[in-house]
Amino acid sequence: MSDPVSPLLTGLLARCAAKIRIAAARHGLSPAELDEVLQETRVRLWKTHGAGEKIDSLPASYVYQTAASAAIDLIRRRRRSERNQSVDELAERLEARDDPARGMEQRELGERIWRAVAALATDRRVAVRMYLNGYNHSEIADRLDWTEARARNLLYRGLADLRAALSEEDTG
Repeated sequence: MSDPVSPLLTGLLARCAAKIRIAAARHGLSPAELDEVLQETRVRLWKTHGAGEKIDSLPASYVYQTAASAAIDLIRRRRRSERNQSVDELAERLEARDDPARGMEQRELGERIWRAVAALATDRRVAVRMYLNGYNHSEIADRLDWTEARARNLLYRGLADLRAALSEEDTG
């Protein structure tokens, strides 16, 4: 038995390919990651509209929003993966901390980080300090009586500023 939705879905995706590319590019994804966003968009549209509604009549704006959501989820999966790698790196550093030269490097790095944190705008500095002390954005919001969105945005922007300051220090 053939699937009558597949050709309609393929046609919709072909018609909206430019919108999907724009959604991926706006979220900083490379052309190589576009295929993953395209496939995830296909799956989401099929699961949501495959059996009931006329899939070929979906507006391009809906396909764009679906692709943007798929791009964001891809970024989140990548960040989770990077965090897991960070845990492995931390374990390696703990194993190597008996090395005096390595200990000195770690102390210097820590001092550089805290100097860069001190230079952040006040609200971003508070959010980043709490994050570096083990709080997530929800806990930061609770403790500071901020909305979760405010805590999350200040934290992410503060971390981006911190990365930029440390990168600038390395290259400058």
